[in-house]
Amino acid sequence: MRRWNPWTEIRTRTTDDTGSAAVEFIFVGLLLLVPVVYLVIALGMIQSQSLGAESGARHIARAVATAEGADAADARASGILATIVAEYGLDADRVEVEVSCRDAGAACPEAGATVVVTVRTEVQLPLVPPVLGLDRLARIPVEASSAQKVSRFWSDG
Repeated sequence: MRRWNPWTEIRTRTTDDTGSAAVEFIFVGLLLLVPVVYLVIALGMIQSQSLGAESGARHIARAVATAEGADAADARASGILATIVAEYGLDADRVEVEVSCRDAGAACPEAGATVVVTVRTEVQLPLVPPVLGLDRLARIPVEASSAQKVSRFWSDG
């Protein structure tokens, strides 16, 4: 017959792990799951904006290079930019488009020159509060460039 020992009773009750695995799993699962979900959402937004910038640069460069004149090139580029902004959900105020030419004289675009189009934008990270300017700091810059050779039959007029 065993004698009753209060220290043994206390030790037995405090080392009993019955039911704690579920609590640990939920707690640790939430701690790991929330950052992973945030990372997936943020990377998806960055990828979407990157695809939009790359698509915009490529299509605008092609449109300018194959246009029949400077006025047609401007009209086509504006239309493509509006479509890309709407399609990829870009912030129209934050999209910058730069068109430059290599191997060109005074005019750009010019027959035989290479048109280089660069599209820049910024990605606002999700769930960043506008406190102490954190929303301005939590932006990822995205830039894409594309080059296209202008036809030697280009005419400005």
